[in-house]
Amino acid sequence: MTGAQALVHCLVREGVDVVFAYPGGASLPMQQALSHEPSIRTILPRHEQGGAFAAEGYGRVTGRVGVCMSTSGPGATNMVTPIADACMDSVPMVAITAQVGCSMIGTSAFQETDVFGMTAPLVKHSYMITRVEDIPRIVKEAFHLARTGRPGPVLIDVPKNIQTAVFTPDFGAAMDLPGYHPGIPLPAKSLDEALPIILKAQRPAMYIGGGVVIADAAAELREFAERTQIPVANTLMGIGAMPASHPLSLGMLGMHGSVAANNTVNEADVVLAIGVRFDDRVTGAVHGFCQHAQIIHVDFDAVELGKNKRVDMEIRADARHALQYWNSRLEEQGVHVRSYALENRPAWFGMIDTWKQQYPLAYELREHEIVPPLVIEELYRQLKDEDAIICTGVGQHQMFTAQFYKFEEPRRLSTSGGLGSMGYGLPAAMGAHVACPEKQVVNIDGDGSFLMNVQELATIHTEHMPVKSIILDNQHLGMVVQWEDLKYASNRANTFLADATKGYDPSHKTEELLYPNFPVLCAGFGVKCERVTEPEELPAAIRRMLEAKEAYVLDVMVPHDVHVLPLIPGGMTYRDVVLERVAGDGKGRPASSLGREIPSAL
Repeated sequence: MTGAQALVHCLVREGVDVVFAYPGGASLPMQQALSHEPSIRTILPRHEQGGAFAAEGYGRVTGRVGVCMSTSGPGATNMVTPIADACMDSVPMVAITAQVGCSMIGTSAFQETDVFGMTAPLVKHSYMITRVEDIPRIVKEAFHLARTGRPGPVLIDVPKNIQTAVFTPDFGAAMDLPGYHPGIPLPAKSLDEALPIILKAQRPAMYIGGGVVIADAAAELREFAERTQIPVANTLMGIGAMPASHPLSLGMLGMHGSVAANNTVNEADVVLAIGVRFDDRVTGAVHGFCQHAQIIHVDFDAVELGKNKRVDMEIRADARHALQYWNSRLEEQGVHVRSYALENRPAWFGMIDTWKQQYPLAYELREHEIVPPLVIEELYRQLKDEDAIICTGVGQHQMFTAQFYKFEEPRRLSTSGGLGSMGYGLPAAMGAHVACPEKQVVNIDGDGSFLMNVQELATIHTEHMPVKSIILDNQHLGMVVQWEDLKYASNRANTFLADATKGYDPSHKTEELLYPNFPVLCAGFGVKCERVTEPEELPAAIRRMLEAKEAYVLDVMVPHDVHVLPLIPGGMTYRDVVLERVAGDGKGRPASSLGREIPSAL
């Protein structure tokens, strides 16, 4: 068979059921081979970035490897952002790119780019296949690398002459990865040393990240929290690892986290950090993060231990295996599961309850205006009894979703974390739907982020995907506007998305001032779109969207002057939290920081 046919057969052997592939001259042989393989659904995105984000969405909600394909040159470079995104958030993905023929490499041939080199810092491994006989081994290695250890993207670059070469493949070829050992032994000694420290703490807290979700350790985490009665705060990537409704759940911490989550972790005497990397959006000024705590850091990746924050105990371990071990030890000691026991450390839980009661996540309703959190809460109210998947773009809508949608299970939120890629939401929702066609999939987006991959409405329509989208449409780049308000005296520097010469109607009643006109735009793609401007219209509109059998877009007009709060400004600590909408002081700082009024446990 040809190299292209062998590659597709290898995909079948790896259990691949869908490939998001955009064709071009250099990838024609692979596309032709895919067209003759009935067990693989080949989906044509309308942009290579959309296809790769869709593969990411598939990988995030399933834990399986998402697969995307492009032609050489611009097709390959269009996938670089999703590859970087998958790298930052540890998403298993195999990106297959076509390349000019081997004899033309290095000649600046038509549509030649060194995608092998340019993606090297962004992948677990890059391959360029120069011998057709290597295809079975390389594909097997690529999928093994992508899904094992700390997951991530792997690139396979396939020159055109390799695709057309005819050979007799050896599909039983062994992998050759002498330096790769993804399995790590359980560090029982370190875990045994850490457990008494955790149990003796008077003000313990857990700080949980995406590593817990990746390790499929949510059940073990909940059991451990209930045995030890330790409150749990999660990062954006850790959402769903602990049910939001659980009494021990504090919700999200970090820049836009709750006061209770940030204070609990920062004022704890022992912090158990699992599957986290002490990201700056969580820690703020890292030197001021958890200053008074003994920190025990458990992570699979040795690179993350001690990288951003010095801790008291570093434990390299798989999160699920570590939690299983601790749970077995606690069972032996007679420490049993209890949902919530307030009598355990009453002073500490009393303080946490004070923070929750006095500083809840809240927002102000407005007459004749739909504020963004109201949309998220109404969507959750209508979906809470369904096992739905929520995708988002990046911006204020993403943070409002993290704050006000209550996720009870892991892998129900698909969002771009570390890279913060606008345009992620719509194509990711395609991938999530293909992976889980029985689930309701809703993309919550901003008008700016939605436009970045709006062309994927064509894919959604032609592939008959009943993906729903809610656009929180404020005619601005809302998150940047928020920072302009805080730091630059509300001076707008290209953050207004409509026609500045025509002005802006904050009531959204002047049709000609709205840009783009999403109902008209969506109609061009054959997708129903409804605009909502009044709060009383919202519940019925969301219900119509969710009950629709086909794709549906809800264009919800929201004010542009609503800030995502709380806010810990970059480089500051949890005691510098801003709780009210304030203007800047002209020196690049919020005019006031209200966090020092918050009672402290210290």
